[in-house]
Amino acid sequence: MPHRARYALYYAPPTNHPLTQTASRWLGRDAFGGRVPSRTLPPAWEPLVTDPRRYGFHATLKPPMRLKTEYRSWDLQAAVGRFCRDLKPVLVGRLRIARIGKFFALVPVAAPDELHDFADAVVATFDSFRMPMADDEFARRNTPGLDAAEVKNLKNWGYPYVFDRFRFHMSLTGPVPDDLAADVGAGLARLFEPCLGAPVTIEALTIFVEELPGADFVALSQTELG
Repeated sequence: MPHRARYALYYAPPTNHPLTQTASRWLGRDAFGGRVPSRTLPPAWEPLVTDPRRYGFHATLKPPMRLKTEYRSWDLQAAVGRFCRDLKPVLVGRLRIARIGKFFALVPVAAPDELHDFADAVVATFDSFRMPMADDEFARRNTPGLDAAEVKNLKNWGYPYVFDRFRFHMSLTGPVPDDLAADVGAGLARLFEPCLGAPVTIEALTIFVEELPGADFVALSQTELG
């Protein structure tokens, strides 16, 4: 029987990192299971964070996938260990708040080439674990907004936004109505301003797991680079 769980490879700062602590205050959840600090989100804005809360604070490297039937989670963890063993930490640089389409996220001020190279390597290296997408799932994910290259990525890699379409981002909201965008952007800028001065470095690769469809993604293991 196919696995029901989905696994993803993310950059996620550890639970004691200022970014994680601040994002937990905003989202109301820490995917590592840490204590959530006092909330800062106005109650009326709660619907805006439903999706990023479920997925956990992260930047996607290898998008969620079901494993082929011959693999188990420990096979993936072992492969991540081998992959990370000889790698050096990867510079992301300073982050800023940005609106991407309709949602807000943290993005690099200037993404280094090495960051894109690292993301490409994660996608390609671990694709052998991925269960191919069923026709009905492909049809559901092949939305009208995708261009030809993104549809090809979806078919070949299970996700549209990889390789030349990759953009490092750490989602903080779902779609935000235009009439709220200015207030939400300003609120996020105030909240995250104290922890955006220092450059960010990817020092570990984290496996997140969604045990059952619709469940919250939680951090399963974190492997340091090098």
